[in-house]
Amino acid sequence: MLGTYITFPELLIWLPLLAGVACFFAKKEQAAKAIALLGSLLVLSVSIVTLFYTDNTQYGSYNQVNYIWLKYIGNSFNIGLDGYGRMLTFLTALSFPIIFLATYRNTYKRSSVFYGLMLLTQCGLMGVFCAKDALLFYFFWELALIPVYFLCSIWGGEKRIQTTFKFFVYTFTGSLLMLTGIIYVYLQTSGRVFEDGTVVSHSFAMTAFYKANLTWADQNWLFWLFFVAFAIKMPIFPFHTWQPDTYDQAPTGVTMVLSGIMVKMGLFAVLRWLIPIFPEASTKYTHIVVALSVIGIIYASCLAMVQDNLKKLVAYSSIAHIGLMCASIFAMNIFSVQGMMLQMFNHGINIIGLWIVVDLLEKKTGIKQISQLGGVATKAPVLTIMLVIIALANIALPLTNAFAGEFLMFSGLYQYSGWMTAAAGIGIILSAVYTLNMIQKIFYGEIVPATASVQDIAWNEKLVLGLIVCIIFVSGVYPQPVIDLTKNAATELVKLFN
Repeated sequence: MLGTYITFPELLIWLPLLAGVACFFAKKEQAAKAIALLGSLLVLSVSIVTLFYTDNTQYGSYNQVNYIWLKYIGNSFNIGLDGYGRMLTFLTALSFPIIFLATYRNTYKRSSVFYGLMLLTQCGLMGVFCAKDALLFYFFWELALIPVYFLCSIWGGEKRIQTTFKFFVYTFTGSLLMLTGIIYVYLQTSGRVFEDGTVVSHSFAMTAFYKANLTWADQNWLFWLFFVAFAIKMPIFPFHTWQPDTYDQAPTGVTMVLSGIMVKMGLFAVLRWLIPIFPEASTKYTHIVVALSVIGIIYASCLAMVQDNLKKLVAYSSIAHIGLMCASIFAMNIFSVQGMMLQMFNHGINIIGLWIVVDLLEKKTGIKQISQLGGVATKAPVLTIMLVIIALANIALPLTNAFAGEFLMFSGLYQYSGWMTAAAGIGIILSAVYTLNMIQKIFYGEIVPATASVQDIAWNEKLVLGLIVCIIFVSGVYPQPVIDLTKNAATELVKLFN
């Protein structure tokens, strides 16, 4: 039996790790690309299979593994798949082959190292979404981030050094805060007994952290250590300032990973660690977090409206969407939490689609200023059709994938506060304004010199954008599979506040 030898979470972690190591040794660019694409497709295949083994009462041995790691400090290699963990590992597995295919024609110096680091990032992301041990979670959290530092600093734009330094300062500060909190909570946990009879005083196990002996005062300050670390990663206002510059300067494939998947680390960590460990503090500070999130929605939307840099426009748009998701978590009712979990998947698909179009425009014209573009629809009609569909999904047009998630989030947010819902709704209006304005200026109107020689997209680009458009419509018409996948997790989380 598969579960007796190797489990699904192990395959999701080890396959990208092994493929990444193989990429490092590839001597030719095409070989590195082929290994990366093949490795990511294998990971996707495993992830698809996991969707048919969701019942842990029957398939628990397939979905969970717990090895002794650092026994004398109460640490285990404990990984497993639950509802929203399975959904996010599937998003991660789906996104990487899409990214590799969409950027297949891109060339990179030392391409073997580039693709190796990309796959190490995927390994770290999978570990974050599977980890059920606090120290292991922290290990994978850093493993996902470290390759990104090198990817941005080596293959980024002209201002990559100062941008990467800012990214490093923000994320490293957040990581130190979280590590401090993890160590303190660990010291408040009860001991555990291993199978060989070894007794330890404390434990890093997720269940031990949930039952830690924390006073009300402890929860009050520990909540902020963890929340700031997760808020930086999402990011939400006022911890967002690293993001637009990083998205602008990073290689577009890396930006797709950052905005489509990596921001979900912060949201996921709030669901998996922050609220279950500090339920009382989470209830106490709900109003502050929701207010910061809503301020971020309006602030980021206003900045997006005045952006001439296309990459920064998409970056601020992403901040606004993440703000709505964060507010929905802390509205803490079944509609808001279920909608947020659904939207994590949909946002990942849509934002990657937008970044693919941005990358194509920049490659074809060498320009990312909106004011210097125009008339692309005449020269590249297929690209235009794909962009319009993805952009309309990004503003949650009915029958597109984002509509169901945003409808549930606003329904839940309204139960929390009508005023906050109205304020967040302004972001939806502004989103339609800057998105439609961007479409009109870049794709319609008269052809300008920069777009005069633009040609329509190649087969690989049509393939990935067509796949994204199919997902947009299928998920928009029938979102129930994702809802069912995360329903139990949403229900259990809401119970912590009731």
